Amino acid sequence: MKDMVVMLVVSDIEKSVEFYNKLFGLQIVADFGANKTLTGGLALQTQETYKKFIENDTISYGGNNFELYFEVDDFDNFVDKLSGFDIVYVHSIKTHSWGQRVIRFYDLDRNIIEVGENMKTVCQRFLDSGMTPEQVASRMDVPIQYIHDCIK
Repeated sequence: MKDMVVMLVVSDIEKSVEFYNKLFGLQIVADFGANKTLTGGLALQTQETYKKFIENDTISYGGNNFELYFEVDDFDNFVDKLSGFDIVYVHSIKTHSWGQRVIRFYDLDRNIIEVGENMKTVCQRFLDSGMTPEQVASRMDVPIQYIHDCIK
């Protein structure tokens, strides 16, 4: 296998391109009209053409059975950026047991998007608080080598 992308079937491809561009900075790298491939390995397909591909008129949105995952270095700035969008949230900011802060929300077609704090940033935040690398590894439930790799 050579290439792999995630493809989302969308109800309005132009609005979806705009959403992913404005929120994540994704750019069109291939435009085939009914299919647009964006940077980062995300492709968008119109629902009309996808119905023909699968020979089925039923497209379901909002199944809550998968998510697109992104990490950002400046989590707080990203969360502030969300206020400029009409976002429906799955949940507000939460902190996972390993210390990473995340937020989940829906895109225009009710696909779940998770945006998490970059794991290196999580590691550095704990180190900056005075924890030793061993304590950080224990807190994050990762091998000590992962911590050493993060601080290189």
